[in-house]
Amino acid sequence: MRMRPFGRLLPLDAALRRTLAAVTPVRGYERVALADALGRVSAATVRARRPSPAFSRATWDGYAVRSADLARASARSPVVLRLVGEVFAEGRLDRPLGSGETAAIATGGALPTGADAVVIFEEASAHDDAVTVGRPVPRGDRVAAPGDDFAKGAVLVRSGEVLDPARVGAVGAAGATHVEVRRRPRVTFVANGTELRPLGARLRRGEVHEINNLTLGTLARASGAEVVQRPPVPDDLERLERVIADAAASSDLVVVTGGSSVGEHDHLPAIFPRLGRLLYHGVAVRPGKPTLAARGAHGLLLGMPGHPTSCLSNGLWLLLPVLRRLAGVPGDAWSEVPVRLGAAVRRPSPDLSTVVALHVENGVAWPTFRDSSAITSLSGANAYAILRPGARAPRVGARLTVRRLAAPIGAP
Repeated sequence: MRMRPFGRLLPLDAALRRTLAAVTPVRGYERVALADALGRVSAATVRARRPSPAFSRATWDGYAVRSADLARASARSPVVLRLVGEVFAEGRLDRPLGSGETAAIATGGALPTGADAVVIFEEASAHDDAVTVGRPVPRGDRVAAPGDDFAKGAVLVRSGEVLDPARVGAVGAAGATHVEVRRRPRVTFVANGTELRPLGARLRRGEVHEINNLTLGTLARASGAEVVQRPPVPDDLERLERVIADAAASSDLVVVTGGSSVGEHDHLPAIFPRLGRLLYHGVAVRPGKPTLAARGAHGLLLGMPGHPTSCLSNGLWLLLPVLRRLAGVPGDAWSEVPVRLGAAVRRPSPDLSTVVALHVENGVAWPTFRDSSAITSLSGANAYAILRPGARAPRVGARLTVRRLAAPIGAP
C-alpha cells in the first residue's frame, strides 16, 4: 500500500478564509409565495404599496370616544356618554360620533368618524345605553393611526435580508402575495469508496452504509440549499473524475466525501487540480485533516474525509460558512456563548487545532467525542469549541467560549 505524505498543512483559520474567498453568492432569482418565503434571502428591497393600518383602528376592546368629552371627567364627577352602536373588527359605524356619544369597539375595529380615543372596558361602567367614565382620556389613547405600523413607501425588507416571520408578515400586510428571492444554492454530494453501499442495502463483510452524504446533506438542506446526492462511486480514478466533473457542471458546490487523504486509493488530490485551481490539501485540524478544496470553472469543489465524525466536524466549521456565503445569508451559523466545562476533553494537539464537539445545557458543556470514525461522537452535540495548537487542555469547571449551533443543526 503506497502512501503520499501531506505537504505543509494549512491552519484552520487560513483554510476557512481561503475557501470563503473563492465563494460568491449565487446569481439568479425566483418569485415565491409569501407562505414559502421563510428563511429565503430577499432579492430586492420591498417597499410598502399602502400604509398599515390604512385607517385609525382600536388597539384594545373598549369604547370609542371623543377625548374632549372626557376632559373634565373624574372619579367624583364622572361623565356619562350615550351608547349609540358597536363596531367589530370587520365593520364600521354608519354615522359620525357626536358630542356626548360613544360606541363599543373591538380590537382592530375602525374608529368612527369624530372619535379620537378608546376607553377600555375595565375603565368604564355600562348600564343599558349609558356608559360612565371617571377619568380623562388623552387623544389617540389605545388607537393606531394610519401608517402607525408603516407608511406608504416604507422599506419593509432590504435586498439581501433574510425573510423572517415578521418581515413576511409585513410584506403581506402591505398587500403583496409573492416576493422575489435569491435562488437556492445547488449542492451536489458525491461519496467515494468501494466499500460504500446505499442506505438500506444488504451488507457483506467489509462494506458499510454510506452516511456522510446523508449527514452533510441534512446540514445543507437546513441551510437552505437544493441538494443532489449521487450514488457512491468506487475507488476508480477515471470514473470518479467523470462523476465529479459532471456534477460540477450543474452545481454551485460539489462536496466529495472520502478519497481525500494520502493513500493509494485517495484520488481527489489528483482529480481536483485537473478540474480547477487547488486551494489547499490538508488542514491543520483534528478531526478532519484530510481536507482539500479547489475553485472550479462553475463553482467550489470540497473534499472531505471519509470518517463520519471528521466529515461532519468539518461540516460545522467549514461547510456551514460556505453554504451561507453561497446563499447570501449574512452572519455566522452559530452564536458564541460562555459555558462551564462539565467533563474533561481530550488533550489538544501540539500542531493542530482541535475541534471539540459539545452538548451545552444550562450553561454547562459536556464533550460528546468518542472516535473520528464513530458518527455517535456528534450525537447530541449542539456546540463546539476550537482549541488552538499547543493550547492547554481546559480543566473541568473551566470557563470557555463555544460556538452554539441553532436547531435543527444543533440538538436542543
